[in-house]
Amino acid sequence: MEKQTNFKPYIPADKVTPELTVTSIIMGVLLSVIFGAANAYLGLRVGMTVSASIPAAVIAMGVIRVIMRKNSILESNMVQTIGSAGESLAAGAIFTLPALFLWAKDGVMEKPGIVEITIIALLGGLLGVFFMIPLRNALIVKEHGVLPYPEGQACAEVMLAGEEGGSKASTVFAGMGFAAFFKFLIDGLKIVPGEVSVQGPRLYPGCVGTQIYPAVMSVGYICGPKISSYMFAGGLLSWVVLIPLMVLFAGDYTSALASGKTVSELFAAGGAGDVWGTYIRYIGAGALAAGGIISLIKSLPLIARTFVGALKGFSAAGKGTLRTEQDINVKIVLLAILVLTLAVWLVPAIPVSLVGAFIVVIFGFFFATVSSRMVGLVGSSNNPVSGMAIATLLIATLILKVTGDTGAHGMQAAIAIGSIICIVAAIAGDTSQDLKTGFLLGATPKKQQIGEVFGVVAAAFAIGATLYLLDSAWGFGSKELAAPQATLMKMVIEGIMGGNLPWGLILVGVFIAVIVEILGLPVLPVAIGIYLPVQLNACIMVGGLIRLAFDKMKDSDRKKGIINDGILFSSGMIAGEGVVGLLLAILAVFGIGDMIDLSGKLNLPGWAFNIGSLLVFGLIILSLLAFTVFKKQKKFDK
Repeated sequence: MEKQTNFKPYIPADKVTPELTVTSIIMGVLLSVIFGAANAYLGLRVGMTVSASIPAAVIAMGVIRVIMRKNSILESNMVQTIGSAGESLAAGAIFTLPALFLWAKDGVMEKPGIVEITIIALLGGLLGVFFMIPLRNALIVKEHGVLPYPEGQACAEVMLAGEEGGSKASTVFAGMGFAAFFKFLIDGLKIVPGEVSVQGPRLYPGCVGTQIYPAVMSVGYICGPKISSYMFAGGLLSWVVLIPLMVLFAGDYTSALASGKTVSELFAAGGAGDVWGTYIRYIGAGALAAGGIISLIKSLPLIARTFVGALKGFSAAGKGTLRTEQDINVKIVLLAILVLTLAVWLVPAIPVSLVGAFIVVIFGFFFATVSSRMVGLVGSSNNPVSGMAIATLLIATLILKVTGDTGAHGMQAAIAIGSIICIVAAIAGDTSQDLKTGFLLGATPKKQQIGEVFGVVAAAFAIGATLYLLDSAWGFGSKELAAPQATLMKMVIEGIMGGNLPWGLILVGVFIAVIVEILGLPVLPVAIGIYLPVQLNACIMVGGLIRLAFDKMKDSDRKKGIINDGILFSSGMIAGEGVVGLLLAILAVFGIGDMIDLSGKLNLPGWAFNIGSLLVFGLIILSLLAFTVFKKQKKFDK
């Protein structure tokens, strides 16, 4: 495909329309906080996050076009630009920062303060935005027609279909409402369990089952059948292959991990879940680490080309004369990066020297360029941010250990450095997608970049309180909040610092990842599936199967509308469940959660609860069908 440098945007460069207005800033900041908190909750549960750009865009169009009766596509674009920054910052933060809470629980160090978390998130987020600015001309403009930026283009297409903005926004809000209701029913009133499982006998001690949460099913629908099936395959490998093998053939094995209990005793006491939590999750951690590094290695040629182009991009940044070519002035960008570099050095939460701070920033710029190009090719969902964080952690932890910083202080420093790099990569990727949307629509890059700063600041101030709230309610590393990536980061640092990890199990996971790579399958989804409970993977698979059924439809026009409505409804369900999850966390912290819990008052047998769970899950599936297939069928019949 040839490069296209003479592209004409939807809004011409010589036409000025409202963009960075009070309305767009307020709406964008609110959505940044809401989607950031919801994505933090989702990512800590399932180890995956989703893009908020499209739901933010349709909500903006619904409010600005329908309620306020303003015809301003660039103002709506600004709302999604600011709003999507929240979910990206949350993604970077939850992959790393919960490790500090896990260490506090182990008594290794004190729990991090909200101010400390906010500063780390703010530094990483702002660096991610400012690093992306000089890349815009090289990646967005000169590579137009070469780098597709799938989410950026999809968001632009949704906004260009502005006449449908009202119905699209109502679909998102409907998803939020249904998910909020079901989430409160399942985890608030606890009328039905959130999970149904079938445990095999001692003869074959495997376990299968499913969760019934709307957000988890929605992840499967949005990711599609392939990614869902890879995750489910990883879950089956853990729960119906590895666990039975351990129980059947290593039943008398004991280790410090199980406090001296044999595998058979673990299984007798807590079933397959205890065996998974004690042993199998280390295999999953090894697969996750290997998957992240493999993804990074495969991208090395692309990384090198992008980095060289990024260095050249600094000279061209901010020199455009047309409205659609104007970036924030490069002198301001360089000054901001210098100030943020000094802040990395001076902030007590990141105990590094001035030279160390510059190393952090160089790594940050390096991975910002990688992330910005990677999302242009494969989209934000497939961007190996956790792989970049693992690579950074390995190098940073080794340097800290060599220099004698090996205690809690060194571990805290390593995770802070990894957090900044992870957030930089996530925000740079999001910023590039937003700038691509703006490029197609005819937005002013400078105003979008300022909008990104608003979104980052709002999300950074919200993420600390969100993490504290979730940890207080359920605790990271628990069944409710597995925090797979953060647990992995913790284990990597501990392994390098103290050498106290079960390396045998981790290496099993590494070689499983290598085998998956040799087979030509994507490693990370399979690795996440191994690490997470099979019940969660099965729920994701249900969403993937629904998407597969829609993909197989023959009427292409009707199919496209149904799939798009499903994505919007599912995005709304993720946001709705995330918001209610946070509200339930607040109720749990204040002790109100136990007061509304009806599970102990119904006195029903276990089978009745399980049937109830399956019926509720059926209603959740029906709600998705009602706003996709049934809704489109009514239009078709007319």
